[in-house]
Amino acid sequence: MSRELISSAEFPPKPHNCPAVKVPGLVFVAGQTSADPDIKKATLTVLQNLKKVLELAGSSLEQVVKYNVYLADMKDFAAMNEVYIEFLPKNPPARTCIAAAALPGAGTIVEIECIAQA
Repeated sequence: MSRELISSAEFPPKPHNCPAVKVPGLVFVAGQTSADPDIKKATLTVLQNLKKVLELAGSSLEQVVKYNVYLADMKDFAAMNEVYIEFLPKNPPARTCIAAAALPGAGTIVEIECIAQA
């Protein structure tokens, strides 16, 4: 099976992972984070970044089939969800949302990753 690593100057690969990997039919986007302490602003930034990475891979938010959402604190769920639903198409994808004991990066309060159709 062929694998295409997706990256750009805005979303460079790191030594231990790539922003996205495209295989026939699917795009797997690594978790995007934001250091903004406001959950709504952080969620907006994360979803905008997911959109950009998906577009780099020739996909879109409309083609997402699964989101995984990680919150530093579940008390932020309602505020995160308020922003999240603005990005959903009519037929929303599957989603998992959990509280994580720790997220990467100082001050990170939300991380979202996704799988989309290519």
